[in-house]
Amino acid sequence: MLQKLTAQIRQVKKYQFLFSELVKRDFKKKYKRTILGMFWSILSPLLQLAVMAVVFTKFFGRNTEHYIIYLFSGNLIFSFYKDSTNGGMHALMSNANIIKKINVPKYLFMLSKEVSSCINFGLTLIIYFIFVAIDGIPFSFRFFLLLYPVACLLIFNIGVGFILSALFVIFKDIQYLYDIFTQLLMYLSAIFYTVSVYPEKIQKLFYFNPVYVYITYFRRIVIDGVIPGVKYHLLCIGYAAAVLIIGMVIYKKYNYKFMYYI
Repeated sequence: MLQKLTAQIRQVKKYQFLFSELVKRDFKKKYKRTILGMFWSILSPLLQLAVMAVVFTKFFGRNTEHYIIYLFSGNLIFSFYKDSTNGGMHALMSNANIIKKINVPKYLFMLSKEVSSCINFGLTLIIYFIFVAIDGIPFSFRFFLLLYPVACLLIFNIGVGFILSALFVIFKDIQYLYDIFTQLLMYLSAIFYTVSVYPEKIQKLFYFNPVYVYITYFRRIVIDGVIPGVKYHLLCIGYAAAVLIIGMVIYKKYNYKFMYYI
């Protein structure tokens, strides 16, 4: 598996120019014919945060310290996951005309979507830290550790992208099922409520949700000022590695069928 991953990295380097052009195209295409352009990357999550703050602060934020940052942390990570995996799912079908004409590794189109989503996440992350400063949370060296859950989530998203892009080519219904799944996942990720209201046994069940794990890492570092333990770090990378391996296996299994369905 490691050899296959290394070989794919080499192919990305081989087609580096094409890959960079795909990333630029995906980023520009997303905001084509919009007045605000790339500022929607910042404005969209801020509007979502404003709505959630108005709706949920009265019900869940009374006893939660730094509740706006608590909300923002959850919304930031979940939005990155949703945007990245949705883009990965449609990557092959949206580039069907190119795939039919040019013989290049098809996963490059999926990876370009992941990079584009990562750029959007980076822009929103800047606004996140501005809100952190406004809320009076002091910056610390611990903030550099946030690179760890972001890297793990990126790997996790790539794995999910492999799975969804492969399945979507053959089973178009997957997009509707995934919409329902992400809606359910949002409510199970404790974005606007705290899990402390549940019994300890129920709280532990939340750790079976990888998105919740990455969200909680952010909150512990930024809000609590605490560095998660070694087991928590292993859990983060464990989810990422497991899903990436599963994604690569499924992608390889259906790879030879793509040209028949695109």
